[in-house]
Amino acid sequence: MMAELLVRYVDHLRGERNLSPYTVRNYRDDVWEFLRFLKGQGIESLAPVDRIVLRRYLAWLEKRGRARASIARKMAEVRSFFRFLVREDLIERNPLQNISSPKVEKRLPVFLSRREVAGLVEDPADTSPAGRRDRALLELLYAAGVRVSEVVGLNLGDLSLERREVRVVGKGSKERIALMGVPAARALATYLKEGRPQLLGRRPSSALFLNRKGGRLSQRSVQAMVRKYARGADINKKVTPHVLRHTFATHLLDGGADLRTVQELLGHEKLGTTQIYTHVTQKRSRDASLASPPRASQQAGGIGGVSPRSSRHSEEQE
Repeated sequence: MMAELLVRYVDHLRGERNLSPYTVRNYRDDVWEFLRFLKGQGIESLAPVDRIVLRRYLAWLEKRGRARASIARKMAEVRSFFRFLVREDLIERNPLQNISSPKVEKRLPVFLSRREVAGLVEDPADTSPAGRRDRALLELLYAAGVRVSEVVGLNLGDLSLERREVRVVGKGSKERIALMGVPAARALATYLKEGRPQLLGRRPSSALFLNRKGGRLSQRSVQAMVRKYARGADINKKVTPHVLRHTFATHLLDGGADLRTVQELLGHEKLGTTQIYTHVTQKRSRDASLASPPRASQQAGGIGGVSPRSSRHSEEQE
C-alpha cells in the first residue's frame, strides 16, 4: 500500500511538477528510506504515523551519522510527500504539519577567484578533440552560469556564437537565454571546428558536447572533468560545476550587476535564492576592510601594498 502511494507521488513529480529526473530520484529515494524505516518499526501503513514516530525517525537518522542539512532535506521531502497525499485525499491528515525540521546554518557558497578561474579553464591541453571540448565546456560553465544538467542537455541549435548566447532548459522545463563572453565564444568556435567533428565520427548527434564515442556527454563525466582540471590548476577547494555557477554570480555582482539581472541569468524563480550572493560579496568587502584598514593602505601605497593585476582572460570575460 505504502509503495503504491510512493509510485503515485513520483508520477506527480514527473507529470504535474515537471521536475528533472535527478530531483525526482532524490525525492523518491528519501521518501522510500522513510517508508523502509516505518516498515522496520513494524508500521505497515501511514495511519499510525504521529509526532512520536517522526521523533524516532529523526533520532534514527542522527544515529546513522546524517548531517543536519541532510536530515532537514529529508524531512522537507517527506513533508512534501504527505502534503500531496492529503491534497489527493489519500490520507486524512499531515503528521508533519506541526513538526519543525532541524535548523541548519546557512553556508555561503564556495566560489573561485578570477585567477583560479583562469587557471582552471586554461588547464586543458587545447590540442586534442577532447581537450578542445573540455576547454569550451569549462569556459561556458563559468561564462554563462549554467547548471551541469543544462550544459549536457544543449544541442547545436541552442547555440548562437554570433550573438554570444545559448538557449538552455532549466528546472521545470523553463527556457532562458544565457549569455557568454568572448573567451567562451572563441573556445566554442574552436571546438565546433576542430574538436566536435573528430569526436562525432560517423554517428549522427545533435548534442553540443560529445564523449569519445560520439554520444552525449553525461553529468557525471562533466563533474569528473571539473575535479580533474581543478587539481591540475592546484586549486585547494572542492570544485564542482555548481561552484563555477556560484563564481559566475559572485563575479557579476562584484562587477556591479544588479540582483534582478543576476536572478534572470541564473534562472532563479525567487529573488531570495539569488540574494545569498549578496552576502558573499558583503563578506568579501568586510574581510578586505579588516585585513587592510584605510590608514594601512595609505602608508603602503595601496591595499596591502599590492597593486591590482588582472589577466587577459578576466578583462575579456568582463
